[in-house]
Amino acid sequence: MRHCFARDSDSITRNHKLLVFSSTIVKDYRAQAYSAVVTTAACPESTQRKRRIMSTVKKAKTAASKTTKTVASKPTKKALIVWGGWDGHTPKPCADLFAPWLESKGFQVVVSDTLDAYADKDQMKDVNLIVPIWTMGELKKEQWAGLNEAVLNGAGLAGWHGGMCDSFRTHTSYQFMTGGQWVAHPGNIIPHQINITAPDDPIVKGLKDFEMVSEQYYMHTDPSNEALATTTFSGKHGNCPWIKGTVMPYVWKRTYGKGRVFYTALGHVAADFKVPEAMEIVKRGMQWAARERIKPEYTSA
Repeated sequence: MRHCFARDSDSITRNHKLLVFSSTIVKDYRAQAYSAVVTTAACPESTQRKRRIMSTVKKAKTAASKTTKTVASKPTKKALIVWGGWDGHTPKPCADLFAPWLESKGFQVVVSDTLDAYADKDQMKDVNLIVPIWTMGELKKEQWAGLNEAVLNGAGLAGWHGGMCDSFRTHTSYQFMTGGQWVAHPGNIIPHQINITAPDDPIVKGLKDFEMVSEQYYMHTDPSNEALATTTFSGKHGNCPWIKGTVMPYVWKRTYGKGRVFYTALGHVAADFKVPEAMEIVKRGMQWAARERIKPEYTSA
């Protein structure tokens, strides 16, 4: 078992230094103000010095205000990324891709390479976002219990491709939570189109239909999912012409208990996220699942 924790102590040290620095600024301005007051007392006729006093006091108040805002901006939400399983889906590079981005959005991020993270009660009790990147494997009873309880109680769950919906093939309760399970990708790596079907939803708003050259996931999905984008199978690949015209949900959101669940079948490997629409959809999906305000970084429409 190995947990890789975010550098909380570094964050605390940075905030402390900011406080000391800002406090020094305020003290310096106060000293200037006092000096100006003394000088003005000796020369009460100097209106210029009076103006200097007011300007100095105003700068001190502004510095103090900025200090307060800096302290208030420390991470308030926690994210857990759990990676592992089949290496063909590049789980570690995917974790390395999204962990820094979550930190940049103010999350305190914990990255773990063991499913035992789900069984850690202290870890799971106040987590706001869970990002599973684990293809194939077995989920132990206590691991499932921790994950299930967290999402039922309001933690967000956000993931992609086989890292979330081809994780535990015999665990139907897990599939009931995620809303789907992979069953095939006819033709393996093929060109296919992703169609935005809910253009007003904030997770995909401002994005056009786009092309991928990757695995096109054929899935068993929950009818209660709210589909935001789809893909249509041509029937030309994988020797299965009978699926021609099948429209498959490819980006969806749902609720599970009090938790929000986001999934996209995009993201076969980390390199797939070089397609800006794929990257943007996952970023927004994580924000939605964590009940954060969605802040678009890319649009194409």
